[in-house]
Amino acid sequence: MDNKAIANVLYETADLLEIDGQDSFRIRSYRNAAQAIENHSQQIRSLIDDPKQVLAIPGIGKSMLRNLQELFTDGRLAVQTELLAKYNPSMLQLLKIQGLGPKTIALIWSAYKVSDVDGVEKLARAGKIRELPRMGEKHEAKLIKAIEDYRRISGRFLIDAAETEAEKLREYIEKFPGIDKITPAGSLRRGRETVGDLDILVTGKACTTEEERQKAIAHVAQYPPLMDVIASGDNKISFHVRSGMQVDVRLLPPESFGAAMQYFTGSKAHNVALRQRALKMGYTLNEYSLATLDGEKPVAGKTEEEIYAKLNLDYIPPELRENLGEIDKAQEHALPPLITQADLQGDVHMHTVETDGKNTIEEMAEAAKARGYKYMAITDHSKNLAFANGLDDKRAVEHIARIRAADKQIDGITIFAGIEVDILADGDLDLSDEVLAQMDVVIASVHSVFNQEPAKMTERLLKAIENPNTSLIGHPTGRIQLRRDAYAFDMHAVLTAAAKHKVAMELNSYPDRLDLNDVHLRQAKQQGVKIVINTDSHHTSHMEKIRYGVLQARRAWLTKEDVLNTLPAAKFAKAMKHGC
Repeated sequence: MDNKAIANVLYETADLLEIDGQDSFRIRSYRNAAQAIENHSQQIRSLIDDPKQVLAIPGIGKSMLRNLQELFTDGRLAVQTELLAKYNPSMLQLLKIQGLGPKTIALIWSAYKVSDVDGVEKLARAGKIRELPRMGEKHEAKLIKAIEDYRRISGRFLIDAAETEAEKLREYIEKFPGIDKITPAGSLRRGRETVGDLDILVTGKACTTEEERQKAIAHVAQYPPLMDVIASGDNKISFHVRSGMQVDVRLLPPESFGAAMQYFTGSKAHNVALRQRALKMGYTLNEYSLATLDGEKPVAGKTEEEIYAKLNLDYIPPELRENLGEIDKAQEHALPPLITQADLQGDVHMHTVETDGKNTIEEMAEAAKARGYKYMAITDHSKNLAFANGLDDKRAVEHIARIRAADKQIDGITIFAGIEVDILADGDLDLSDEVLAQMDVVIASVHSVFNQEPAKMTERLLKAIENPNTSLIGHPTGRIQLRRDAYAFDMHAVLTAAAKHKVAMELNSYPDRLDLNDVHLRQAKQQGVKIVINTDSHHTSHMEKIRYGVLQARRAWLTKEDVLNTLPAAKFAKAMKHGC
């Protein structure tokens, strides 16, 4: 079992315990452990024989250690097995229906032995839900609507899609007088690779009285892409936009804006840990303020910075707020100086009209120069990607000559000659070593035969890494978010080989890839493997997507020292040849 599979077992067990009405502390312990394991850079299976290493993971105690040992010994978790026998697994899906909580689900099960979405919808449409205690006709109608909404909008959205929705809404809301700040919170602000819904926080004079807030909410309700209003209250309106994304807009007085930003940015695990710290220090922390325990004297709330400072912590960037040790580091004044977009001196994964790009060498170079880069690389495809008009040896050599000529012609930026060469099914590279040796940057990538057995895929990647011409591995797991899972291989073995051969790993910034993800980036750092953050641009406009890669790097606690394309051109070129 890998970390993802273990985390899924623990998450599912927590949900079943919640349906069963068990103790909230016990439920939370399973969820905390699941998140810790899901985000851990090493595979738990490799640590399980050393209990001290497992117990050193935040969120794992002795009781959870015993559960993990049971999982690896028996292949199952007894408590989960018992709950699955008691409740149908399809009941877990019901928890995703808005307004349908564990107690109501348990009530429906007790009365009708129905535990799936279709069955509950059938009961509601037959008027059976209103017959249950604490239910009624209105509740039943809301449930039918919630199930319809769930079917229509279930799923997640790429980070750039969420960012676009947030920006469009910001432009609309700011037209209302008395608005000072409009800021996304939630998983978008933390830089999560996908977003479930959108939290927008608004403050200003228009948010100070109930009358003003209602006027502002009425303005939001007229937002053209709005499809339906889920709920509207004193300071909040929730709705769906045309894309199916749910948006929650909250209007807050200036004195509470920082506390609300901290609270609604999350993550839940980070917030729980921060609230526990506040309590130990004699405070209570919520979305309104940090206050004395009696709640009568707010001591901070206007900004996030003052809240963290009052708790004797350095400010914690949103990308780190996942309860993965950031609070301890903030207390010790030991948070790393996270990489920023300004640290990058170049982008070295770009395609041109020679294969499947939309711009010329010169156009890509001028666009990179305009972004302030000191260098860039043209890395068109090799011949195995026939649909992309990939290069054979002859065309590749001719292309190198054109790139060198452009480098001499355009001042102010170094243009490296490169290639994105396919890793074939047997691990060979798609061009001859003689031609690859002439390249400044060789990105080796898998573009086909994704269904190999894990051992075979691992051998394939290892062989590519061992090729002395390989500079870095492109989009190393091959995933396409929300469309294609990563192919299976031994990441630890691959990173070990990469460190040995001084081959870097790419962080592909394109939003549907973001590959490597934050978990694998942490693992790469721990194993001494350097990262190159690229955009995989096929058009000049794609270069701006570098910011999504930087967000993932920050989530992985990376600094500029971990990323090769923060180096000056000459040192970067040397690194691409393994330091030679």
